Amino acid sequence: MDLDAELSALAAQEDLPADLVRRLLQHPGARRSVALLRRDLTDELIAEIIDLGSVRTLAANSSVPSRIRARFAEHPEPSVRCAVAASVRDEHLGLLARLAADPDPSVRSFLAMNEHLPAELLELLAADSEVSVRSSAIQRWRDAPDNVRRMLLTDADPGIRSDSVRAFAPPPDLLPGLLADPATRAAAVAYAVPTPELAADPDSDVREAVAAHPDLPPGLRDLLAADQDVFVRNAIAARPDIPSAMREQVVATLEPDGPVAEWMLSFSRGTHTCPPATPVPPNLTRQQAESLLAQAGL
Repeated sequence: MDLDAELSALAAQEDLPADLVRRLLQHPGARRSVALLRRDLTDELIAEIIDLGSVRTLAANSSVPSRIRARFAEHPEPSVRCAVAASVRDEHLGLLARLAADPDPSVRSFLAMNEHLPAELLELLAADSEVSVRSSAIQRWRDAPDNVRRMLLTDADPGIRSDSVRAFAPPPDLLPGLLADPATRAAAVAYAVPTPELAADPDSDVREAVAAHPDLPPGLRDLLAADQDVFVRNAIAARPDIPSAMREQVVATLEPDGPVAEWMLSFSRGTHTCPPATPVPPNLTRQQAESLLAQAGL
């Protein structure tokens, strides 16, 4: 671990004495870690962090006192208000309502992704005039009630309709319209009966969705195993019900044209492996922390 990383790790150490925390504020990376991660910040440390220019990072710390958070919600910089909106929890409804009515849509988008919002505010944000805010609400509110789902599944914006059908199981009466809509057809396949017409759709995304359908008949499976699109064939190779000999034949035809495509194909089949997580460094004693600070000139 390099020196900067060691200082940032030290800044997050829970039992670190306050005088050492203050010295870390002079290092930009460590200061950001202090501002974002520490739960024991005093008013003096908070004021110093603000004076040093890390107010946006501080605003993202959910442990900052409510009275300070209320000040940040009125900050002139939208990025600071975004940080507050993303990190608020257990705040009074007035502050949340203020953020939900923020004139900058990015603030409302960050608020819509917050896990601690009451349903009434989520419903307000799901009906927001800005597409980006409605999209954030969809990603966050997967258990939205039926009236909200219907509203979003029939939204005027094709991107919102597409996001919605991927997030929500559509009511049966809306499925025909979603299958007829080019923006939602591929995602709606998961809720339809696989048919030869869908398996022959000119849109490869639709055919790929058919190839991944859990109730795909063997005949359509075998047909799509020879599809011209590599991602359709890959979806067939990923199926648990494909005979091993056929899987080997299909995998042999998967020739990615670059590292990104290779990763996407292997990820879909579950053959991609992630590197091991970086181990958490051990806590330093005061003497070790002093030595590290001295090494950094702090």
